[in-house]
Amino acid sequence: METEYLFVVLGLAALFAGFVDAVVGGGGLIQLPALFAAFPAAMPATLFGTNKLASIVGTASAAIQYGRRVRIPWRVAVPGAFAALIGSWYGAKAVAYLDPAILRPLILLLLVLVAIYTFVRKDLGAVSTEPEHGVRSVLLALAIGLGIGFYDGFFGPGTGSFLIFLFIRLLGMDFLRASVSAKILNVATNVAAIAYFVGNVELLWALAAVMAVCNLSGAVLGSRMALRHGTGFVRKMFLGVVLVLIVRLAYDTFLR
Repeated sequence: METEYLFVVLGLAALFAGFVDAVVGGGGLIQLPALFAAFPAAMPATLFGTNKLASIVGTASAAIQYGRRVRIPWRVAVPGAFAALIGSWYGAKAVAYLDPAILRPLILLLLVLVAIYTFVRKDLGAVSTEPEHGVRSVLLALAIGLGIGFYDGFFGPGTGSFLIFLFIRLLGMDFLRASVSAKILNVATNVAAIAYFVGNVELLWALAAVMAVCNLSGAVLGSRMALRHGTGFVRKMFLGVVLVLIVRLAYDTFLR
C-alpha cells in the first residue's frame, strides 16, 4: 500500500475513532484494528504505542471541551488520574510477563453484565446523584484509577466504557460528568503507557502525528455533539460501543 494512501486511510480511521472516543470511549476499537491491518508484520508493542500517541491529543482535547461546560469533580478526578497513571505503567510492564489474551473471557462476561445492567436500568446516569465527595469517594476513585489503569496498560479494550460505568454506578455521576472524568483518567493512562513505550519500543512517529491531528478533529466534533444532545445521546452511544466490544471480544475469544 502506498504511503500517501495509507496515511489517508489511517487518518480517516483516527477521525472516526476520535469522535467515538470523545463521547463514550472505545476509539481503540477503530484505530487499533486499522493499524494492525495496515502493518501486519509490525511488532504489536509498536502499534500499541503509536495508537496511544495518536489518541492522547484527542482525549485531552475532549476533556478540555467537556470541562468548559461540565463541572469537573476534581476531588475524585485528580486522585483517580494519579492512581491510573501508576496502574497503567505497571500494566504495560506486565505485558512482558503475561499474555493479555487470558483476560478476554472475563472481560467479555463483564461487558455483557454492564450492557444488561445499563439497558435494564433506564435511569442509570440520567441525572447526577453524587454525594459530597469525601474520603469514601476519594478511596473509590483511587481504586477505580489503579484497577482500570492497570487494565488499560495491560489489555485496553473497553477502558473508557468501564470508567464511565464505574463512575456512574459507584460515584453517582450522570453520563456527561462520568465521561469527562473518564477522559481525565484516560489521559493519565495514555501518558504512562506512552512513557513506557517510548523508552522500550520503536514508534511510528510521522504516522502518529498525522493520526493525532485527525483524532483531535474527531474529538472536537464528538465532544460538541455530546454536549449539545446531553446524557440521553451519550447513554445510547455507550450502549452501542459496549455491544460492539462484546461482539469483537466474542469473535476474538471463540472464533479466531
